[in-house]
Amino acid sequence: MPQFLPFHALRYANDLNLTEVCAPPYDVQTDSQRTEMANRHLKNIVHLDLPVGDEPYLNAAKRLEQWRNAGVLVVDQSPSFTLYRMSFVDASGKSRQTVGVIGALKIDEIDSREVLPHEQTTPKAKTDRLELTRATKSNLSPIWGLSLTSGLTRALDEPGEIIGSMTDHDGVVHSVERVDDIKRCTEISELVAQNPVVIADGHHRYAISRTYRDEQRALSSSHGSNASSQSEAILTYISELVEEQLSVAAIHRLYSGVTYSDLTSVLSQSFDMKPVATISDRIISEMAQDNYLILVAPDGSGARLTPKQEMFTGVRRLDSALLEHALRTCQHEVAYQHGLNEVREQLATQKYTAGVLIRPVSVTEIQRTANERLLMPPKSTFFTPKLRTGLVMRLLE
Repeated sequence: MPQFLPFHALRYANDLNLTEVCAPPYDVQTDSQRTEMANRHLKNIVHLDLPVGDEPYLNAAKRLEQWRNAGVLVVDQSPSFTLYRMSFVDASGKSRQTVGVIGALKIDEIDSREVLPHEQTTPKAKTDRLELTRATKSNLSPIWGLSLTSGLTRALDEPGEIIGSMTDHDGVVHSVERVDDIKRCTEISELVAQNPVVIADGHHRYAISRTYRDEQRALSSSHGSNASSQSEAILTYISELVEEQLSVAAIHRLYSGVTYSDLTSVLSQSFDMKPVATISDRIISEMAQDNYLILVAPDGSGARLTPKQEMFTGVRRLDSALLEHALRTCQHEVAYQHGLNEVREQLATQKYTAGVLIRPVSVTEIQRTANERLLMPPKSTFFTPKLRTGLVMRLLE
């Protein structure tokens, strides 16, 4: 079963304002957002996690060493888990509170039955995260895992030692608490070990951590020494796979390499299309109620796409799967974007022919997928709110 252990956490010193030095995950930041974060504070985590310059990874490694020497970043004296709580208002207007725990999750092999992928992954040519890991010898941001163990949430309810909190630009309050009591740490480890962990977010970072682990093993073997045990695990946030602990948004589609006319022609074979003059901010909730997707043209107009049931026999009732099936014979390229406003912004660049808004996957379907060891199509789910980078880090040496 999954091995999930406390570790000596690397954290910002107590005198630093976490709102000023923490940042959104690297893969959801635009260039302008990265610049804003870098200008917000000289010690903002983007200087490590999204380094720039002629030798960005070397720069990040040097800066990490400087910050540790200067006491900007400090290491916990004893191994600990970190309870991570988020308070927010979800898309439906409901106030929510979630809790998970950050620890070190053992990296398993590709065919593991203990740590499972959640969805099919798209190839990534860039080795950015691997190069950053090699240079800094650190996990700077956690991946997100979902535990199938019932009762994990209850075990995390009791507060730990308060470390700090921050509020992001969406009004989400992120709070972290340290747990280093041996008995409680053992309880958390044993609960996580009872059932597989499903990777919700961070498939690519998990894969490159396996590569880094193997490199460290080979290096140690060639030197006749033992591999660092730290490289055998990855920084991971784990929450229970239950409705109350998850807020799931959709990842919409942006299409290029095909004309708008050809795209609509192909889609009309599988969907009933009804023109829409305007697309409001309420559209996502309306889509869920009335069972349709939305095609968005570059000029902002669009059409409802209501699936023709007879065209999807044997296809999973996921919007991402429906679109893949409908466009399987159509030459095209697809990109992914969360948020209606973000889709509009991308269409305004004229890089894309059209966008398609899809509906969020239900937590029930995520649970079924995990229990049946199935995979969703790539980029099917967008778990929110996003964890902040910088609240907890982990050294690999």
